[in-house]
Amino acid sequence: MRIDSDIVPEYPLSWQARALTGLMRGTVKPVSSVLMRHRLALVGAARLGEIARVGAPYPGHVAIAPAGFSACGGEWVRGAEGLDEGKVVLYFHGGGYFSCSPRTHRSITWRLSVTAGRPVLALDYRQGPVHTLADSLADALDAYACLLRRGYAPGDVIMAGDSAGGHLTLATLLALRDRGLPLPAAAICLSPWADLTDAPRRANRRQDPLLPAGRVRWLARRWTSGLDPRDPLVSPVHGDFTGLPPLMIVTGSTEVLRDEGRRVAERARQAGVPVRYEEWPRMPHVFPILADVLPEARLAFRHISQFLRAVGELPESLEDSAAA
Repeated sequence: MRIDSDIVPEYPLSWQARALTGLMRGTVKPVSSVLMRHRLALVGAARLGEIARVGAPYPGHVAIAPAGFSACGGEWVRGAEGLDEGKVVLYFHGGGYFSCSPRTHRSITWRLSVTAGRPVLALDYRQGPVHTLADSLADALDAYACLLRRGYAPGDVIMAGDSAGGHLTLATLLALRDRGLPLPAAAICLSPWADLTDAPRRANRRQDPLLPAGRVRWLARRWTSGLDPRDPLVSPVHGDFTGLPPLMIVTGSTEVLRDEGRRVAERARQAGVPVRYEEWPRMPHVFPILADVLPEARLAFRHISQFLRAVGELPESLEDSAAA
């Protein structure tokens, strides 16, 4: 399979997708439009996340264990038996840099473990409003360095993340490259938030069923206060991707962050990086997190397995086990 390609999956839109996007458009999107207008909303959301630490449900065959890394923690996720323990996925959850945790994203991480045939280390990195983008990046770099110290070869590490975690994935890769450090074998970004400049988001303002474009812009202003928003570690879409490993970028056609994923793919290709860019029709932001109920989300993991197999990170015998 050719890695460097643009793909628009042609699956019939499921009734579950129609129902979920309608529900999001009528509930989550208007609520976030009202609430996300003040710093206190961020504080409240962050504290609510601390209270709800039980996390998302997962099947009985999945093993989860706490992991400690320098100043932050996380969890090891093993989605099946017989995984290759000499390899690992380092995962950064989304949540706008102020909410969510490894626990909220288990529907992604356990399936990613099955798909990649290796354990996933889901990092509980520091977030705002107490911490800064630099703190989150420092935690990501520390976790990667810790994996190398524990004996993992850079070529045995896959880096992945969604939304703000996709931003952190790209920033970490750029920081490692700029410091002359060895890079992981590949990276996967689900609906990456890659542009934190003050540019208005005109694409899909009305079509996005989940994210209000104005609130994304407001949040970007919060996190970039006092920073140069065009710094590639702040807005990776403005970076030089020369020397980075193969990338897979997955977006939904109607989300406000779609064009940021497209631009990352274009910039990376200009620098000679192979990119598999997938734009799923009418899928919401980070739709793979809905794999418990959304058929398209489960199919996305089959596509991830195709990418990993193409870059040599997945044995052929494991491809059919994806999208469990």
